[in-house]
Amino acid sequence: MKTGKLTVMALTTALAMILSFIESQIPAFVAVPGVKVGLANIAVVFALYKLGWKEAVAVSLVRVVLVSMLFGSLASMFYSLAGAALSLIGMGLLKKSGKFTEIVVSVAGGILHNIGQIAMACLILETDVLRYYLPFLLLSGTVAGVVIGVISAIMVKRIHIAE
Repeated sequence: MKTGKLTVMALTTALAMILSFIESQIPAFVAVPGVKVGLANIAVVFALYKLGWKEAVAVSLVRVVLVSMLFGSLASMFYSLAGAALSLIGMGLLKKSGKFTEIVVSVAGGILHNIGQIAMACLILETDVLRYYLPFLLLSGTVAGVVIGVISAIMVKRIHIAE
């Protein structure tokens, strides 16, 4: 891997961690617990488009593990890993098709992230009652995905990385 690409990956990971920390400091703005914008996904979508799928996976994985160790718990790491894995698979496939914008890819990522987290929570807690929570999370994932997608699209357009 070239030094320049590794440097951009490190900076993108740092940005994702900073955005995660900032978001953790913002009080919930809706009555539904667990609903967040997912600001760190700006960095992941950016990495997907500017660096590639493998690099986006690395940025996301490192961010999830480090943020969980610094600000979260083991349980939060499992939920985040499940959401990130499903989200990255979906976003990678949509981006690879070349038929979708950053906004659509981000919305799919937001929705799939929430599905992954709920699935992991159902598995860990051994209950399927949490599936009733999914409609609220799908709506919030869609709204958050649009916001993240718009910001990511601007970054992808304006930030040029030297090869």
